[in-house]
Amino acid sequence: MSKNAKTLAGIVIVIIVAIAAYFGFTHTGSKAASDKTIKDLKVYFVPSTQPDKIVTMTAPMKTLLKDELKKEGYDVKKVDIKVGTSYEAAGEALSSGTADIGFIPGGTYVMYQDGAKVLLTATRAALNKDSSDAAKWNDGKATELTNGQSSKYRSLFIAGPSAKGQALAKKVNAGEKLTWEDLNSAKWGLSSTTSSAGYIYPSLWLNKNYNKTVSNLKNTVTLDSYGSGMARLASGQIDVMPAYGDARVNFAKMWTTDYKQPKSIWEETNVIGVSQEIYNDTISVSKKSKVMTPEFEKALSKAFINLAKTKEGKKVIAVYSHEGYEPAKSSNYDGERAAQKLLKSSQK
Repeated sequence: MSKNAKTLAGIVIVIIVAIAAYFGFTHTGSKAASDKTIKDLKVYFVPSTQPDKIVTMTAPMKTLLKDELKKEGYDVKKVDIKVGTSYEAAGEALSSGTADIGFIPGGTYVMYQDGAKVLLTATRAALNKDSSDAAKWNDGKATELTNGQSSKYRSLFIAGPSAKGQALAKKVNAGEKLTWEDLNSAKWGLSSTTSSAGYIYPSLWLNKNYNKTVSNLKNTVTLDSYGSGMARLASGQIDVMPAYGDARVNFAKMWTTDYKQPKSIWEETNVIGVSQEIYNDTISVSKKSKVMTPEFEKALSKAFINLAKTKEGKKVIAVYSHEGYEPAKSSNYDGERAAQKLLKSSQK
């Protein structure tokens, strides 16, 4: 090969290497950039209160979450918020990957844990009452929120103003133990089968005290939300409704306005049973989500924790009475697993 040919060959090689290096660098760089860019982040909420209220109250999250994730280095183009038609719908959306993030109860998380991963546990304002003795909730005074925070709550079995509801409450307040016949003769309003407060923990309580579960109750109706359940309780369509501990706090105003009851919710309702402690709702993510990586999960956790500390963020998460978030452990929800195991065995 001549000297000129060698020189030309050397120049060509240098050019090829330079071009390869350039495109390799830009390709890698664009890939890294795309990993930090998310076109559409889908968030699902469960319908534990009126769906239209959830849609309205959570609308600002679209911007707030994008802003917080931007601080963590992620450019989210769109946050899409939906309210599932049921708890199961939200769980199934996470399992299938059609939802990236779900605000779901512990029971729903456990039911769909093969497709969902728990990131955070919500904290709520602690109540000024926290007794396993039902009668101690029935002093006629309002249950109040305190300045303290709690990652746990209880399910309360609330008896309404119907004749049967009042009869059950009278026995409890007199210190008498309710019989299975007492409970089975009442009409119960139950939430979704994956609702911790509205279905799962009431089953644990019935099993512990009567060797039964809610599936043994002969007269039940399924509620689509706690709001509709409270309306039925007020009107006497149902006698008993299990609900989260501060449900009466949330519906106290509606009791006399929307439901047009003559007396306050504290005068017309009583607690006839109290569950063991339950870990609060979760923020869970889909294991099948195309955008969910370990790095993004860390950024997402930090974003929600910080969002909950802002004035605007607090207004959004107040839809579920959440006040903050803390890192969750899967083992926190072993109580849910025990309950669901019980429910499955009782259905065989």
